[in-house]
Amino acid sequence: QVQLVESGGGLVQAGGSLRLSCAASGLTFSDYIMGWFRQAPGKEREFVAVISRRGGTTDSADSVKGRFTVSRDNAKNTVDLHMDSLKPEDTAVYYCAAGGWGRTLTSSQMFRSRYDYIYWGRGTQVTVSS
Repeated sequence: QVQLVESGGGLVQAGGSLRLSCAASGLTFSDYIMGWFRQAPGKEREFVAVISRRGGTTDSADSVKGRFTVSRDNAKNTVDLHMDSLKPEDTAVYYCAAGGWGRTLTSSQMFRSRYDYIYWGRGTQVTVSS
């Protein structure tokens, strides 16, 4: 049974930082491309960041580029999202997801759709106050 469990969310002031972590089990973690998505109330779930199977290639949405960094540790089966310079508009539930079994992340614009992912966590709330 595949499980993805996010942690690290919370309430932070604008300009602050948070580190989200996602722990995976029940799958061969290094076989999967990992993504982070977020969903604000009344909005569609949107792409935030993606990382290749070995961690050498990453991509992120323009709205978070330069502020958020995705990383993974295949030995620990974890993927992290480091978020700096947080803004109120970053407030959302953040989800990690696994997909693209065996595939290679070769360029930007790949694996930005929620439909590219087959396993999802339940999410962790991030609230940024102004």
